[in-house]
Amino acid sequence: MCYDWGESNEEAVSVLEGQAGWLSCPLFSHPSVYNYTSTQSAGHNLFWYRLPEGHDLEQPITYSLRLSKDRERLWLQPAMAEDTGLYICMLRNKSSCSKIAMRLKVLRLDEVVREPDCQPPVVVAPTHLVIPLQEEKTLECPNLQDATKMADGPTTVTWYHVRVEHMKCYQYPFWNSERQQKGASLQFYVMYLEYQGLYVCTVTYLRRGRALNFTRSINVTAVNPSNLPKEPSILHPTKDQVFTVKKDTEVRLVCRGVLPYLNSSWEIWWTVDGKTLDKLADQRFTNSNSLLTYYYGDRTEESVLVIKDFQSEDLNREYNCSVRNDRGFETRRAQLEEEVSLPSMELGCGLGVTLVLMLLLFVVYHVFWLELLLLYRSWFGTDERHTDDKEYDVYISYARNSEEEQFVLTTLRRVLENELGYSVCIFDRDSLPGGTITDETLSFVARSRRLLVVVSPGYASKGSQALLELKAGIDGMALDGHLRVILVQYKPVQRKGWVRELRRARVALALVRWQGDKSRELTSHFWKRLRVELPVRRVSSRDEEEDSKEVALMRLHSQNSTNSQTGLITTTVKDPQKVFNCSA
Repeated sequence: MCYDWGESNEEAVSVLEGQAGWLSCPLFSHPSVYNYTSTQSAGHNLFWYRLPEGHDLEQPITYSLRLSKDRERLWLQPAMAEDTGLYICMLRNKSSCSKIAMRLKVLRLDEVVREPDCQPPVVVAPTHLVIPLQEEKTLECPNLQDATKMADGPTTVTWYHVRVEHMKCYQYPFWNSERQQKGASLQFYVMYLEYQGLYVCTVTYLRRGRALNFTRSINVTAVNPSNLPKEPSILHPTKDQVFTVKKDTEVRLVCRGVLPYLNSSWEIWWTVDGKTLDKLADQRFTNSNSLLTYYYGDRTEESVLVIKDFQSEDLNREYNCSVRNDRGFETRRAQLEEEVSLPSMELGCGLGVTLVLMLLLFVVYHVFWLELLLLYRSWFGTDERHTDDKEYDVYISYARNSEEEQFVLTTLRRVLENELGYSVCIFDRDSLPGGTITDETLSFVARSRRLLVVVSPGYASKGSQALLELKAGIDGMALDGHLRVILVQYKPVQRKGWVRELRRARVALALVRWQGDKSRELTSHFWKRLRVELPVRRVSSRDEEEDSKEVALMRLHSQNSTNSQTGLITTTVKDPQKVFNCSA
């Protein structure tokens, strides 16, 4: 009888066409079951058969210079495309036999994907090697010893380094002296981060006068140096941390630990009352582990303990999270406390009242925001008369035509001076005859706290005095910030009708729109909005006294301005409280 193990569950063996390759009989992959030396001593012989693709009958392999057997291996030197198929190795004697099948896949060069130009094609999966930073290591080409046994002379090895992140390939000799080839090996004297990547080695040897080769690869990874601390530690929970839990819910306790790189085993786990979960009878307790970060070999692992349908008696249990590797062990207890539930009715009522109050405040602010702002300014605003040396509160700039001049003199000036108590400067009224218009205009603007520009379709035609006033105000606002420009739109103006200076500064300037009869009352939106932009004015008894003196002196000046400049003029003005004397 012959025992058939079927087809091996290992992946198919891949060999590049034109290169040397071999098949190892899977029966000997478990030495405790089959050992080649002991089977030979027991009279068993190893035979190879082949089932080509598209055929139903297996055929015995005819050995030749290209196909040969060496112990448990079948060598193909070199492999050909037609060698692809199912291979069967049979171990038998006169009374029994065992056989198992395996697949061979011979790939053509155009079937192998490779990015860098200098990288030779590799069809065998790479081996993995870890090298600590700042340390030395020697790379040996995989399967080199197998080729040495089949070679008729010395073997040669060519090394390549492929930097995967840059997709660049370098053939030995490399650009530095920390990596040197010694014989067939590649010696790392000092490991650096940039030395990571794929190392490809091509083995070349002679067999019966024919040059053969095969290619293998090693994936090299850098890890933290060995002289760094390697003891594990717990990041979460901290020593004083308390988990808040709620009855009849699912509770999740999270444990995070750092496990430095060691070429050994490691573990992170939870215990409940000193027992691991597999020994705990309660099925409500489960856990899951996951990798959070991997930094040059150092791992940050997370273990989550899930408690379903948490009960009050679970508070009395002891929950411990532990981490361990070959260098150390650490454990930490998780402290639990039950969450205090708030009365839902009281909480809902309080939240409802809060929302209603917030909505009410929002409505009040939205409707009365100007009044609130004016009230705030009257309480906490700073009177600019006490902080600067300006002479006028407002300088009014407007187009010199009858309609706008009447609006300025009968409406703006009257309310600002008589109702609101501001000192207003109007060039045509306050300038002295005989002066230079440009100099006096710049002087008036510089001595004012606000420049109020009355914008209308006829404002600031090119070369007018209004344009000079506008430029002086914008320049003063940009240079020292002690002057602010306010736009009062007397009549609607299209954007193309705005002068260039206004178009540039429009974004930063306040615009107050006059709406005809709706804006005449002092309580209208226009005057409230304008007062927000004007200086804060606080009138005290001392201020009223100084203002009365100033008014009296101005009246005397106007009465006596027509008299002769020679001689002495003395005028006495009687007031119910004060007597003022003026002499010239």
